[in-house]
Amino acid sequence: MPELPEVETTRVGIAPHLIGRRVEYLLIRQPKLRWPIPRTLIRKLPGQTIRAIERRAKYLLVHADAGSAVLHLGMSGSLRVLDQSTAADKHDHYDWLLDSGKLLRFTDPRRFGCLLWQPAGALHPLLSALGPEPLSDDFDGDHLWKRSRGRSASIKTFIMDQAIVVGVGNIYAAEALFAVGIHPSRSAGAVSRERYLTLADAIKRILHHAITRGGTTLRDFISPDGVPGYFEQELFVYGRSGEPCRVCGRLIRVISLGQRSTFYCGQCQR
Repeated sequence: MPELPEVETTRVGIAPHLIGRRVEYLLIRQPKLRWPIPRTLIRKLPGQTIRAIERRAKYLLVHADAGSAVLHLGMSGSLRVLDQSTAADKHDHYDWLLDSGKLLRFTDPRRFGCLLWQPAGALHPLLSALGPEPLSDDFDGDHLWKRSRGRSASIKTFIMDQAIVVGVGNIYAAEALFAVGIHPSRSAGAVSRERYLTLADAIKRILHHAITRGGTTLRDFISPDGVPGYFEQELFVYGRSGEPCRVCGRLIRVISLGQRSTFYCGQCQR
């Protein structure tokens, strides 16, 4: 699934081609994504000029005068800016035709993405209960420590809770916990304030670095310009079950936490 760095990479890639452009037409080939594409959006978006593109958690908000389109890449989605003459493939579900002669195309083999509408001045329900952005000043170790008190859930499940902090998915949760030597199954409430301070710093550092590397290309994700993300080449634990730890040499293990494959080093993480 595209996580925060991949969504931010997408935002940076499409923004120069969309901001200031008018949406001439909305071509929908498959309206049944995770949720049906709303008729309000189909009616409102054409004719609108795109004013800004914002990322909130793993959502992209494309702002126009009448409101905002709310996009999510789902498990396997990607957005690309192409010439309007580019033929569509099987999993290309919608196009925004722009006044520049380009189009914005959404591709999603698994159809878990979404395209929804948020009227001007309103907040979509999907965005209303989200926690702070991990790269903002609102997120730090004290925030994690205070929210973790009395929590029995594993720390990995805790930091992946979007009400606690947004955008930290399976890949970057595993990498951040390895970076600070915390076992992913440790109870969130049992972790000290000092370790939360270092964990928050690691989350920020790893996400920043992943963004500079264009995200992580696993399975379906590709950036808007067709270039894969290179952070996969620097992963310490995620997806490396049975391979030697890059630090101590012990084999990386995998367990299931919260129905997610969880990778860790039994020597480096306690």
